[in-house]
Amino acid sequence: MNGPVLDASALLAFLHDEPGADLVGEALVAGASISAVNWAEVLSKLADRGQEPETVAQDLENQGILGPALIVHEVDEILACRIAELRPQTRALGLSLGDRACLALAGRLGLGVLTADRDWMDLDLGLDIRLIRHQQPTPP
Repeated sequence: MNGPVLDASALLAFLHDEPGADLVGEALVAGASISAVNWAEVLSKLADRGQEPETVAQDLENQGILGPALIVHEVDEILACRIAELRPQTRALGLSLGDRACLALAGRLGLGVLTADRDWMDLDLGLDIRLIRHQQPTPP
């Protein structure tokens, strides 16, 4: 497992073949990680669209994505404390519990992060945070 930690936005971009999906695909080939909290976010968004979470998980497992290419990491007591510790540092940017779970897992594993959330670029947490979508130039 040499790939980055994915946040929910990155995995959803991959699943919906949105801009940045190619970068997430490359991460999956390298062996990516996701926190159980972010995995629940992904499944919840898909459930909102009428997809059954268990069916989605089984389909991704059958495709060789869930498991070999994407490892779901549990949130234990130590990681929960780190998630909470990140709250004061990230509150001004409005980061959610899921956002902080992703960042805390990346810190624990010593890996970079892939996200579609541009606000994360303003964070100074000592993590390699990479956007999956390039910012469009502002018209003159």
